[in-house]
Amino acid sequence: MKQGILIALFCFFAAVSASAQEDSVFKFIKTIRGEFSYFNVDNLDNVYLVNYGNQLKKIKSNGDSVAVFNDVKRFGNPSYVDVTNPLKILLYYRNYSTIVALDRFLAFRNTINLRSQQIFLVNSIALSYDNNIWLFDEEDFKLKKIDEQGKLLQETVGWRLLFDSMPSPTRIIDRDNFVYVYDPEKGFYIFDYYGTFKNRLAFLHWNNVEVSGQTIYGFADGKLFSYALNSLQLKEYKLPAFFGSYQAIKAMNRKIYLLKEGGIDVYEIR
Repeated sequence: MKQGILIALFCFFAAVSASAQEDSVFKFIKTIRGEFSYFNVDNLDNVYLVNYGNQLKKIKSNGDSVAVFNDVKRFGNPSYVDVTNPLKILLYYRNYSTIVALDRFLAFRNTINLRSQQIFLVNSIALSYDNNIWLFDEEDFKLKKIDEQGKLLQETVGWRLLFDSMPSPTRIIDRDNFVYVYDPEKGFYIFDYYGTFKNRLAFLHWNNVEVSGQTIYGFADGKLFSYALNSLQLKEYKLPAFFGSYQAIKAMNRKIYLLKEGGIDVYEIR
């Protein structure tokens, strides 16, 4: 009798637990094991991992290792690793105003010293659709495009002529004919590929922003926000307790990646 009650209770709580997981919009997929200090994800679900052994590793979605770059900390810790195009990876070292370009196998291509181009204050960069580089020059407040040698290709008018107060972008994203420049205090500034200002979205105080497909993602106050560019619909999802503590978080390709001690947990956004 007592054993039957215990079995029934066990089945009940197991069913409740499974139901809670099923009701969630986040479904666990896998864990990428290892000790990492940084990661990023491209549009093909390749994961780029910086470990504590001065290596940048590229791992395919099925878990196979593709390539390794063994000199990632040549200029200290990279501020950002741009993986917009899986065929050309950019490492940006803000303290040295230096960009290192790698190919799809993480082989060294070249180095760009922005100071030698008379560009001294840049917080964010991004690969452009044509394999050049976007950056925001915070001394003359212009969005600029340079080539792989650092030569200036184009620039916007000074932003003092466009806006009443000057943003300080932390992220630049080139996606589907538009350039998204994000300042957490002021929101998204959206430009076309000719540098013409198109729109502004006042989504403030987001972090880890991304544009994937036709969706803008961002995190704030324990929530994931998604904004559909085609329908203009804003959704928010409370991050579940079972995510636990994490060091970094990213939404990409309708998945969430959590950097934790011991690896990266991957969840599907349903």
